[in-house]
Amino acid sequence: MKYTIYHNARCKKSREGLELLKNSGKEFVIREYLKEPLSAKELKLLLAKLNYTPIQLVRTGEKIWKDNYKGKDLSKDELIHIMVEHPKLIERPIIENDKNAVVGRPATEIDKLL
Repeated sequence: MKYTIYHNARCKKSREGLELLKNSGKEFVIREYLKEPLSAKELKLLLAKLNYTPIQLVRTGEKIWKDNYKGKDLSKDELIHIMVEHPKLIERPIIENDKNAVVGRPATEIDKLL
């Protein structure tokens, strides 16, 4: 089974998740989602694998969120659009395989997928 890690190299938790994947011996690809943003369709598929609502994937502590969106009543589609426009708002790291996905916070969550 092949895995994908949605990775931000500047994030300590994301680097920890990548290290765990490397040590697992599993085959995986790295997608630096800030350089190669997800489409709305990809994000919807990822949310389904995570069994998350869009707001559960939003990093609500980020300045972009606080300054522009906090306290607003946003639909699921609006939240997806916001994450597509501002990929920095997507929680990280996310690891997925063909059927499931997890947010690697804490990194031990990744073990559940492997």
